[in-house]
Amino acid sequence: MDSLNKPVWEVAPHLLGWRVCRRLGETVWKLPIVETEAYASVEDGASHAWRGPTPRSRPMFGQVGRSYVYFIYGMYHCLNVVAHAPGEAGAVLIRALDHPSCNGPGKLCRFLQIDRDLSEVDLGSSDLLWLEPGEPDAPVAQGLRVGIRKSVELPWRFWLHGNPHVSRKPVVFP
Repeated sequence: MDSLNKPVWEVAPHLLGWRVCRRLGETVWKLPIVETEAYASVEDGASHAWRGPTPRSRPMFGQVGRSYVYFIYGMYHCLNVVAHAPGEAGAVLIRALDHPSCNGPGKLCRFLQIDRDLSEVDLGSSDLLWLEPGEPDAPVAQGLRVGIRKSVELPWRFWLHGNPHVSRKPVVFP
């Protein structure tokens, strides 16, 4: 997982095409990532890490290649991959996977039964939730993140152009 030891805005497009793998009993799902968003530390007001380490954001300051799962709006879990340059903090939100039931961060966590019990899992060695490298099967597009109020100008949303499972109609960076 050395490829995750870089600035988070470089890792986010790199993860497109990688597979999120989830074991549920005898079933193993391996679904390609088709949309991501990068969240950095103090320079990114939309990031959970912008105030420094807190009980919620602590995983973003930790070891790269771990999961960071948080709960929002009292109803949705969101899966992130901890990624950052040495001495920094950050995570990549997995916004969508290549499956009709996974076209949004809350939907993919519901479908794959990912909750906070799977936060801080080593995504390189876990047998319940892991990542497998892959390559994108379409051009990578870049635009503005969605659903945030701060640092809205940062073009840190990445998706596979034309994929039908992208979570929201993209706002393309000019």
